[in-house]
Amino acid sequence: MADASTTIQDLRNKMASFVSARDWEQFHDPKNLAMALCAEAAELLEHFLWISPEKSKLSVLEPEKRKQVSEEIADVTCLVMALCNCIKLDLSDALNAKMIKNEIKYPADKCRGNYMAPSNNPSKE
Repeated sequence: MADASTTIQDLRNKMASFVSARDWEQFHDPKNLAMALCAEAAELLEHFLWISPEKSKLSVLEPEKRKQVSEEIADVTCLVMALCNCIKLDLSDALNAKMIKNEIKYPADKCRGNYMAPSNNPSKE
């Protein structure tokens, strides 16, 4: 299953089957899934704690570190899929709606090379 041939629905179905086979739906409420998602995101962050941005880019080229980071990203993704399943959220719709808002908030011509929204960055207005 590669990104080019796997749909979000495929990932959601895989996660739903995994959860169902273990009878974990009883534990999967929005609060607990959101908390678990934060915990997994923190585990991902831990791989980059106290190293420079340059070192973080190089570290993920090392096979063992890349494997560890990919497992944490997969854990985060599993929980996002589980949360979407739990609350019956269409992730594609949510992401597309958010990107429309982001395009308005961060117009490319005013934000290129700067992470701040134009309203927070007087030098770019």
